[in-house]
Amino acid sequence: MKISFFRLLTELSSRKSVSRLTGAFAKSRASRGLIPRFAKTYGIRVQDAEKAVHEYGSLNEFFSRRLKIGLRPIDAAPDTLVSPVDAMITGIGPIHEGLIVNVKGQDYTIQELLNESPRMINYTNGYYCVLYLSPTDYHRIHSPVTGDVLEKEHVPGKVYPVNEFGLRHMRRVLSRNERLITYMQHDAGEIAVVKVGALNVSSIQYVVPLPDRLERGDELAYFEFGSTVVLLMENGTFEPQTALEVGSKVKVGEALGTFKRRD
Repeated sequence: MKISFFRLLTELSSRKSVSRLTGAFAKSRASRGLIPRFAKTYGIRVQDAEKAVHEYGSLNEFFSRRLKIGLRPIDAAPDTLVSPVDAMITGIGPIHEGLIVNVKGQDYTIQELLNESPRMINYTNGYYCVLYLSPTDYHRIHSPVTGDVLEKEHVPGKVYPVNEFGLRHMRRVLSRNERLITYMQHDAGEIAVVKVGALNVSSIQYVVPLPDRLERGDELAYFEFGSTVVLLMENGTFEPQTALEVGSKVKVGEALGTFKRRD
């Protein structure tokens, strides 16, 4: 009964209009006064931020802050996939015939996650990693590979929460929420970087200008409030780090696995 009640409340509050109102306030100068309390509540390391707290013009500007140079070194090993975000892994494993199995008890299809893109055939037996960003985390999204941007797609949708409650109790939020999908070509194949919007996320933004080619660790995009990134690796191209599992914490630039070079 309690879960059904909270699910109903979440359905009612998941409209983009509500998210836009929240986002508008977070972008206003009136929200500046909330920054110290927000940082304290979520245990954010303000000393890691590029600027001092009082230099941020709004809560949103602080939330999407950059970090001081050098705090996120990029793994230098060749053919490595690196984490594009600071996050917790909430799903990881092989894709079986287009199906991602048991992300917090729910299954997803590549078809729905990629909005029926013709490119979905490249991932039907690939590998996936779901990375959840909490409000505590740094919210810039970096390129996980060195490669060329092949295609970008914006998929309109809801803004359900992508936290533990949302993933477990709302119906397939990763494929119902608003998404920004970037397909990239690297030396070993193709990768899809799926950025998933969430409750109170006013938008997902690409960096401007977005280059046609990115090096590992270059800025790709950023969230305005917490959300999730899903990485999809092409069929037969990827070997994960064996130590990684659901619940593992990762930071930008850390190795998630290794690509198999094509002959």
